[in-house]
Amino acid sequence: MAVAQSKQNQALDRIDKIRNIGISAHIDSGKTTLTERILFYTGKIHKIEEVKGKSGVGATMDSMDLEREKGITIQSAATFCEWKNHNINIIDTPGHVDFTIEVERALRVLDGAILVLCGVAGVQSQSITVDRQMKRYRVPRLAFVNKLDRQGANPFRVCEQLREKLGLHSVMYQIPIGLEDNHQGQVDLIRMKAYFYEGDNGEKVIEKEIPEEHLAKAQELRSKMIEGLADADDAIAEKYLEGQEISEDEIYAATRRAVIALKLVPVFCGSAYKNKGVQPLLDAVSHFLPNPKEMRNVALDIKKNEEEVVLDSDPDKPFVGLAFKLEDGRYGQLTYIRVYQGSLTKGDFIYNVARDTRVKVGRLVRMHSDKMVDIEGVQGGDIVALFGVDCFTGDTFCKEGTYLSMTSMFVPSPVVKLAVAPKDKSAAGNFSKALNRFSKEDPTFQVSLDEESNETLIAGMGELHLEIYVERLKREYNVECVTGMPQVAYRETITQGVDFDYTHKKQTGGQGQFAKVVGRFEPLPADSPEPYEFSDEIVGGRIPREYIPAVDKGFIEQLKKGSLIGFPVVNVKARLQDGAFHEVDSSEMAFRICAMAAFREFYPKASPVILEPIMKVEVESPEEFQGNVLGGLNQRRGMILSSQTDNNITTILAEVPLSEMFGYANDLRSMSQGKATFSMEFSRYSPVPKQKQEELVKKYQEQRAKEQK
Repeated sequence: MAVAQSKQNQALDRIDKIRNIGISAHIDSGKTTLTERILFYTGKIHKIEEVKGKSGVGATMDSMDLEREKGITIQSAATFCEWKNHNINIIDTPGHVDFTIEVERALRVLDGAILVLCGVAGVQSQSITVDRQMKRYRVPRLAFVNKLDRQGANPFRVCEQLREKLGLHSVMYQIPIGLEDNHQGQVDLIRMKAYFYEGDNGEKVIEKEIPEEHLAKAQELRSKMIEGLADADDAIAEKYLEGQEISEDEIYAATRRAVIALKLVPVFCGSAYKNKGVQPLLDAVSHFLPNPKEMRNVALDIKKNEEEVVLDSDPDKPFVGLAFKLEDGRYGQLTYIRVYQGSLTKGDFIYNVARDTRVKVGRLVRMHSDKMVDIEGVQGGDIVALFGVDCFTGDTFCKEGTYLSMTSMFVPSPVVKLAVAPKDKSAAGNFSKALNRFSKEDPTFQVSLDEESNETLIAGMGELHLEIYVERLKREYNVECVTGMPQVAYRETITQGVDFDYTHKKQTGGQGQFAKVVGRFEPLPADSPEPYEFSDEIVGGRIPREYIPAVDKGFIEQLKKGSLIGFPVVNVKARLQDGAFHEVDSSEMAFRICAMAAFREFYPKASPVILEPIMKVEVESPEEFQGNVLGGLNQRRGMILSSQTDNNITTILAEVPLSEMFGYANDLRSMSQGKATFSMEFSRYSPVPKQKQEELVKKYQEQRAKEQK
């Protein structure tokens, strides 16, 4: 008994020392550079490589050739390291919005995060998206203001932006010693010590007294820090109001409580590229971010009407884990799994709740980018990978006899489509194998067949997203592809209500078909959580209960393709109010066909419109090209939301229809001598202008006429 208790205590002590963290930010804020330094200082790697280094090797976490060539992160990569007796599992995520699902799935399984911000640009459009994702999964975070060695860097302004733009209670826990070319280190406002960095790669942290010229500023900001902490923690507030001295230990404990409760975001600063500020950030991860026991994780009990069950990291409880990422490696499918409860050992059998299958754990590994370390077993709180387990992203694994399911992650809908076909017909096998694998790995990458043109369509989050997959087809599967023009994922909707009354009657000698449906189609608000709603208002048995689901199915079937341009119809409520049936001739099939025909006939009377995806576009450009950039966005039907200039760099925020954004990268390059950059993300769907709608409808009708000849 005593031995068992001792083992359990050891396991729980170990969990106390685990930190599962993600590093997220706007594109090009320095996430991968920061991760590279973390791995170096924790002894995980022995040489620092840069994201776009001259060696061509690339950063450790950018393991794909494409990532190294383009200098961007495409796939989230997992690694693990140790810092001062703490085990840290890290996921480095992409900044580019086209790969937003990688951030989404990482945040779904992490206990904490570091939000990296550029010291010059501050809170950018993708920082806002990442913050929204962190809030969705209630992820505690620290902020790290990076690139303080760059001209125009100002961490105080960035801290202010965190409050104004993201609504976070951000408080400076460090201040820089010098900025731009003169950036030397930081002052720790808790311990009131200065940190400087020596050695070829800043590996030696030298602690000194605060330089005289920074002392007054440090004292002022320490008072502000305690004031900010008092706003987030009652125990500190009480002592602060009574004018009592607050010790370092009390500050550490209160900050930890406030961060985990999502009431505070401590702000740290430095320059990862210049090897300054990374080690104190690692200390902050250990001090302030939660261990797995401190996060509330919930599963649904399938056998008890999806009743909520709070999971516990206790290794003796039944095993529960979530597959959050799949990769097709050299040795077969690699399944990344977060263990929420219990323990898992090589050779164990586990149950896939979603697929109702039993699988054996053949090989367990810890990942270090694309390298792996074999392990014998894992416990609650760990992030590991399994080999040879067939599953999909978001599947829950449990101990046999346990029927719990984790809630899945949010998956945004694709906004761009592209017709693809293999150049060489003999490559068709590899082509379909690759597309099947990619769609299994990435829920935002979707494959479909256009029934009319018989073309294979791939859909994704943007041009770059699809371009990367076409390139991967070529490199990983040796399949050269012919691609069509990118196609916008339009939608159709109705703008006014319309009553419907339709009778379906068919007599063919034997048993006939009869069904009648009466009701009303109504538009739903644009921000409806579901694109379609069905309301059963039948009373008095006018339609037998067994036929009503068939009516619902008929409407759903017809909504897949609107009559304006053949795109899905959204934001429609169908109210079934009356109808009729025949004792012999009515059937489920008759009511389904009747519902489909009713929608087809009455849809044009509900003033249908075409909706197009509107993108939020952020352009950063030298001030001298501001006029050109604004003019270019206006030409593309853009609506300028804001424009501000700081240190001769103008940041323009606009909303532009996606259909107008194809080819923008080249145009922006030429109008700014290659000095401007832009990022865009999906914002919402909005009706297209009348003239544009007429053009699209005419084009669709011509295409149909051509296909029917």
